[in-house]
Amino acid sequence: MAGKDIVMLSGKELKRLKIIQAIIDRKMMQTEGGKILGLTARQIRRIINRVKLEGDKGLCHRARGKHSNRRKSAELRDIVIKLHQEKYSGFGPTLMAEKLGELDNINISDETLRLWFKDSGIPYNTRKNRPHRQWRERRGHFGELVQMDGSHHDWFEGRGSKCVLMGYIDDASGNVFGRFYEYEGTIPAMDSIKRYAELYGYPVSLYSDKHTTYKSTAKATIEDELNGDNHHMSQFERAMKELGVEVIHAHSPQAKGRIERLFGTLQDRLVKEMRLAGIKSINEANVFLESFLPVYNKRFRVLPANAADLHRPASNIKGIEHILCIKNKRVLRNDYTITYNGKLYQIKDSVRAKKVGIEERLDGTMHVMVQGISVGYKEITSRPIREIEKIHSILTKTTKLSPEHPWKKYDFKYGKKAKEQKSSIP
Repeated sequence: MAGKDIVMLSGKELKRLKIIQAIIDRKMMQTEGGKILGLTARQIRRIINRVKLEGDKGLCHRARGKHSNRRKSAELRDIVIKLHQEKYSGFGPTLMAEKLGELDNINISDETLRLWFKDSGIPYNTRKNRPHRQWRERRGHFGELVQMDGSHHDWFEGRGSKCVLMGYIDDASGNVFGRFYEYEGTIPAMDSIKRYAELYGYPVSLYSDKHTTYKSTAKATIEDELNGDNHHMSQFERAMKELGVEVIHAHSPQAKGRIERLFGTLQDRLVKEMRLAGIKSINEANVFLESFLPVYNKRFRVLPANAADLHRPASNIKGIEHILCIKNKRVLRNDYTITYNGKLYQIKDSVRAKKVGIEERLDGTMHVMVQGISVGYKEITSRPIREIEKIHSILTKTTKLSPEHPWKKYDFKYGKKAKEQKSSIP
């Protein structure tokens, strides 16, 4: 066929052909042509001999049209594609290349996998065009600023219930900490910061969003204004203030982009790692994180600009159980009872106070505090019912009474007829 006689030359080869042809026609010296092409006279003579022997094709590279010596076999390609379908479904080229080397002893580059994915029509996530954002320089010290947030996601891919990952990432180093909880709230936030502090200490400041856990929507009270606060603090803010940790609220997700990008990575990488490990509960996932995060940090952590660690050791803070808890106040009645969360409690000890403090601690216990001392209490599960209230309850349940019936008019709270009481109001 005529197509077999066609020789495709690159621009560089066409330039060489013109110079070599001029040398062959004795219109140019070999040394002069070598200077133009950047070749020695010996190389020029070798090219001339190949052109005389093979024609214009002699300028083409010998490897053109041939497969690379490092090309992977078709059998290996079929094995890898089958593993993707059966074991690594949803994995991208980069993560799958890592897992093939770790678990299957198949060493292959992510670029080769990417080409195989395209040839096989396998979709995978790619980076999308993003709007321009102003780059912010990292903080200089480890523990100077830590971004925190909760990520709601189907972390177990249906193998278990949905949960929340409370995540922390240091702004200076990218060091990551996380723990799974059933929901994102005050107790999980306090428990997670306590566990973070047990490993690294308490940071100088925390950077979070405006979730009601971290920023209260209530207006400032008179007590808040007297304390110099221009807004009512959430329980988490109050605890951080007592610990000397500044809480900064981001106005947009982009402002805390480091933790947002971390969740994007973990929702891909961590989910698939837990799938391979068969994780299906929060307890199993938290145990898995203890081995996963050190490896992750070793690979992706960067060195801060300054070596000083600004975390304050958790061991230096006493009475942490009185700080990391939900605190409220209740009025102490004359019969030494208080109401809390719709329940009635009897204070066992004799105390001289108008109000008592309530502490809901991380271990699930509730403590009644008077001047910093825990006092005994018990829940009152049943209260005595007056005889007249009992009769009224029986009659109203068993008998359908008309609106004009005396029982309907009688006000048992005040012992007066409701209509007469209303008519007496001017």
